[in-house]
Amino acid sequence: MGPTGFPFERFVAAILEYSGYQTRVDEIMNGICVTHEIDVIAEKNGTVTIIECKFHSEEGRNCNVKIPLYIHSRYNDVKAHWATKKGENRPLDKGWVVTNTRFTGDAIAYGKCAGMYLLSWDLPLNDGLKDRIDRLGLYPITVSTLLSNREKQFLLSRNVVLCRQLWKDKFFLDHMGIKNTRKEKILNEIKQLCNH
Repeated sequence: MGPTGFPFERFVAAILEYSGYQTRVDEIMNGICVTHEIDVIAEKNGTVTIIECKFHSEEGRNCNVKIPLYIHSRYNDVKAHWATKKGENRPLDKGWVVTNTRFTGDAIAYGKCAGMYLLSWDLPLNDGLKDRIDRLGLYPITVSTLLSNREKQFLLSRNVVLCRQLWKDKFFLDHMGIKNTRKEKILNEIKQLCNH
């Protein structure tokens, strides 16, 4: 997903949208103590969930216990303010932490104890990011072997983070001036990924 976490937040939001959530990215929410920039706000069945996304570009780096500790305190601050909002009848669900890598044992233990939802490459078992991506065919545009890095960045800058989105909005390939022969190869690759 590149050196920054920005596309990862959009990728997580897109996965949730295909699971029936309505999402907003990079929103400011008030807490009792301070305001917080929330990576993803997701709503489903009248319940609001706040999600922090932690992207690690270094191979082998895991989310340690500091991450869920920090996110849990932010969640509690936002939840305390949420309870004071007049006319707000939607419950604020538990805080989530999503990472593209894995959580350490202490991070998992703290998350469970604090009632947080932790989503990583392989957690929860059989419902981690890898499982969701495979099950729903929601591969990031960055997995394409036929698009250049510059072309991927162009697409990401236009909020096209999933291969499925590019399949739906093929006109972006024309905007990049991709010739028909290469365009057909790219679309064939995208179609195979979406139907995986």
